[in-house]
Amino acid sequence: MDAAQQEATARARELQRSWYGEPLGALFRRLIDDLGLNQARLAAVLGLSAPMLSQLMSGQRAKIGNPAVVQRVQALQELASQVADGSVSAAEATDRMDEIKKSQGGSVLTGTSQTTNSSGAPTVRRVVREIQSLLRSVAAAGDIIDAADSLAPAHPELAEFLRVYGAGRTGDAVAHYESHQN
Repeated sequence: MDAAQQEATARARELQRSWYGEPLGALFRRLIDDLGLNQARLAAVLGLSAPMLSQLMSGQRAKIGNPAVVQRVQALQELASQVADGSVSAAEATDRMDEIKKSQGGSVLTGTSQTTNSSGAPTVRRVVREIQSLLRSVAAAGDIIDAADSLAPAHPELAEFLRVYGAGRTGDAVAHYESHQN
């Protein structure tokens, strides 16, 4: 790989970090490990070709162009956390991955069991991810930050919202959401 390719790959990974919170190679490797997948199975569940997944993981390509694929990534992240905390078994995870694979995108607040708590209400994390997904489908994180900077002098609370949900990490957005309830 020549210097120009190395620079392009580093830039793509930095863009991925700003858009998705981390480089997609790290995110996808974690999903592969946490859910016991291989790259071909992950690509199939996400609705990507194996070469496209490889390009995203290696930094040859920066952005996931299809919002439905971004939502499937988020659904798999949620599933991986449920498997890790023991609330979903390996067998249930396999069934859920098949459901995720069939999903066409759209709202992730559609009342399936993985998006709600025992009372039937959407989980805070799911609500936050829906907000993040919507913002990130409209604009890249850098553009959202630019918009927040423009709004900050006159509308600091709105600027903070854009920064936290449009370009921040899910954990920070959950904390923001919870601090603004009541």
